[in-house]
Amino acid sequence: MNSLKTLAVKKQGVVSPVDQTQIETFADHLWMHDGLSQHTLASYQTDLKLFARWLHIQKYHLLNLSEFHLQEYLAERYLNKYSPRSTARLLSSLRRFYAYAIEAKLIDHDPTAKIDSPKLGSPLPKTLSEAQVEALLDQPDLETDIGIRDRAMIEFMYASGLRVSELINIEFSQLSLLQGVVRVIGKGDKERLIPFGEQALSAIEQYIKTCRNHYLGNKRSDHLFLSKRGQKMTRQTFWYRIKFYAQQANIKVNISPHTLRHAFATHLLSHGADLRSLQLLLGHSDLSTTQIYTHIAKERLQQLHAMHHPRG
Repeated sequence: MNSLKTLAVKKQGVVSPVDQTQIETFADHLWMHDGLSQHTLASYQTDLKLFARWLHIQKYHLLNLSEFHLQEYLAERYLNKYSPRSTARLLSSLRRFYAYAIEAKLIDHDPTAKIDSPKLGSPLPKTLSEAQVEALLDQPDLETDIGIRDRAMIEFMYASGLRVSELINIEFSQLSLLQGVVRVIGKGDKERLIPFGEQALSAIEQYIKTCRNHYLGNKRSDHLFLSKRGQKMTRQTFWYRIKFYAQQANIKVNISPHTLRHAFATHLLSHGADLRSLQLLLGHSDLSTTQIYTHIAKERLQQLHAMHHPRG
């Protein structure tokens, strides 16, 4: 089977029972030792299963291949125009798996050791201008329960920079309306405290007082934001609501809930916040992750220099 056909059928292929067991054991190991989220574990498993399906066609397994087989697979991905970013993520998953396999003495050689990751550019995250955020916030109809809830969610996300998974999982026990602070459990079960402003506080209080109980009915829920059925809001529903309001506001950016997180970071930096503070607010474990926003900090410094230096 030629390379193009091999990759074309990999999604219909199967993972050998041997590899399936290894992948599940690896995921259990990560969960027990590193406390990774289900979303992160699922990403690792997806990458490993794609590779394992290809190996199954080649009559190899995850623990009995050479560097040559991995290079061949990467070459096929290149021919099939997989993005460098997805290939880099795949290699990251494989490196984690083979590091575990060596530690567990399942293999004595890491086939990824001499493989270089594809070079990636540094694309800036899509964001919104402050005017676009204001336009988005003006769209929910505050005469309706849905509009009041959606306005509260958008205000809260923009004010706190939460990930969408963090937003929909917020419970009342994590929220202090008196202090204007939310306690968030982020990736790797790491906890952080995030302040939010008066406008978000006002929107949340209006939502709690006027319509949350309408959604709840006779049910009980600890989650702050609820669907019309009184259940925890889903990522998909919130994504749909954001897209709907963006269309109403004539915002051309391909917006998602994550765009609000980027807007939070961008606007904080443009108003003088430092990267270290932003790292803590966003819940990034490494400052290098936050440094994607350094272009904004540089622009801010240039503006300050031009405004205040005698020869600016």
